[in-house]
Amino acid sequence: MLKARLSSLLLVVLASLSLAAFAAETPKTESAKPAAVEMAQAAVINLNTADAATLQRELAGIGATKAQAIVAYREEHGNFASIDELLEVKGIGEATLEKNRHKLSVN
Repeated sequence: MLKARLSSLLLVVLASLSLAAFAAETPKTESAKPAAVEMAQAAVINLNTADAATLQRELAGIGATKAQAIVAYREEHGNFASIDELLEVKGIGEATLEKNRHKLSVN
């Protein structure tokens, strides 16, 4: 009787392990798609080449007025040497810069 119970218990454990291994090997294409889409949407914006419409559309907290101010600053002072130079643009503060830093480049 004990041998039969142990055999049954062993079968249950083995079946559980097999299911767990199968679940781990099953591709999760549904969860991979949103990450790929998110990566594609997180494009880098070059402060030295982006137009006002792109800046407004892609950057958080940047409306039409601030986007145009960025372009005007660039036209007046030349290309941005660093992302931090964006703080020189009227209306752009630390909070706005930090919200967008990961999206910005000057190359």
